[in-house]
Amino acid sequence: MYDDVLLPFDGSDGAAAVLHHAAELAHWGDATVHLLFVADTSRDSVTVVEGRTVDALARQGEDVVAEGAETLQSLGVDYETDVVQGNPAPTIVAYAERYGHDLVVMPTHGRDGVARYLLGSVTEKVVRLSSVPVLTARMDDDEQFAFPYEDVLVPTDGSEAAVRAADYGLSLASALGATVHALSIVDDTTLGPDVRSTALSEAGETAAQEALDGLESQAGDHGHASVVRHVEHGRPVEGILSCVDANDIDAVVMGTTGRRGTDRILLGSVAEKTVRSAPVPVITVGDPD
Repeated sequence: MYDDVLLPFDGSDGAAAVLHHAAELAHWGDATVHLLFVADTSRDSVTVVEGRTVDALARQGEDVVAEGAETLQSLGVDYETDVVQGNPAPTIVAYAERYGHDLVVMPTHGRDGVARYLLGSVTEKVVRLSSVPVLTARMDDDEQFAFPYEDVLVPTDGSEAAVRAADYGLSLASALGATVHALSIVDDTTLGPDVRSTALSEAGETAAQEALDGLESQAGDHGHASVVRHVEHGRPVEGILSCVDANDIDAVVMGTTGRRGTDRILLGSVAEKTVRSAPVPVITVGDPD
């Protein structure tokens, strides 16, 4: 499923931790990990060394990716490295598309230092813009995630974006032999006790069940005999996190709505908030068109 995995890398603790997870994915898929350092052109990093004008940040980037490459070599993973200049988030997105990468892997935080593009805001911009699936991981130092994933959660609201993500999640689960957990959430947090609110809650429950029915139908097309169904009531992000915790979920797969020029993602900003807060990897699937 994966041949070429792109890992934007700045040598931060978060990036170093995610590097090991990317290596596990590469081992499983017999893939190559491409380490990419983006020298942020919004920062003044040009200097003169021995009479020559050089970009100090790009030079430092060469050392950073070399350090990451040493780790990948020690782990027995095929790798390539590259250092480019540009505005980090759109440069990462364009790079992944230009070179046909199957997956972008990014941490949700990085340290202050030589390259700050791995901080949450840039990772979230990549999630919003990328047509290539993005795996984000909120990792602490020395933390390791379970792999291969045994339980994969696919939230759905029946939308086009959710259906697209479900196809991806089901393919991944099939390749891994993982259990698929389908989750639909009834957001009734703003409803009161009156008759109209009761009717709206019942309509929400019906819509949630229909969304799960649709995902089960997709699962049959992928050879899954059964899907574990979940319906949560309340705020969407809280429902996702509760389901992750209660069912020992190893990864979440969810969709984004569209590509360029939009910050709106599945269930509003739920995917973005999930990326920030989930204790497991989150794979977001954008529109490939």
